[in-house]
Amino acid sequence: MAGSKDPISVVCFGDSLTWGFNPVDMSRYGHDIRWTRLLQKDLGPDFYVVEEGVNGRTTVFEDPVKGDKNGLEHLFTVRKTHMPIDVLIIMLGTNDLQDRFGMNAETISIAIGRLLFLATQPTDDVEGRAPKVLLMSPPPLGDLQGTPFELQFSSRSQEESTKLADAYQCKAEEYGVAFFDTGTVISASPVDAIHFEAEPQADLAKAIAVEVRKLVGR
Repeated sequence: MAGSKDPISVVCFGDSLTWGFNPVDMSRYGHDIRWTRLLQKDLGPDFYVVEEGVNGRTTVFEDPVKGDKNGLEHLFTVRKTHMPIDVLIIMLGTNDLQDRFGMNAETISIAIGRLLFLATQPTDDVEGRAPKVLLMSPPPLGDLQGTPFELQFSSRSQEESTKLADAYQCKAEEYGVAFFDTGTVISASPVDAIHFEAEPQADLAKAIAVEVRKLVGR
């Protein structure tokens, strides 16, 4: 853990759901709306929350269309950039559901397992100790018909998205990390069937604050 005078470092590693993508106008939500910033507010000054979200980030897959989206590759650098990390929150998998990857929930959970393995190993750096890890499953996709993403995701994508929470929970147990199903407190916006509405992000932040405090015993 951080020294007695240092805040507890919490890194939120994810995709556009972590970055703060606004489904209405495709901008970034402000600091008063993003769940990551509200998480900082809920946790208070004893914690330091770092946002590490990238739009389109996958678990382990190279994106042949958008490029540079491989979360596993990014995580190597992120762990070193922000070390020492006390709590690492991982929420990925939505982008893996795109038709061009052809993945199902079980395969995506295997991919997330590779990130969990990396996350739970110490690095060869002075401050490279392994953090405590919270794995978050993204909420299921909504009805994509008529949305800007209907050509990238199919009805099969939507069906597989409903299976991610159970698959991720099993992986969390396998790697001995904490788990939270975001679908219990927040849903995909009907505007684009993927991203978060503004209002319920406060509920997500409060729920995650509870989970983080459990991990560090605060």
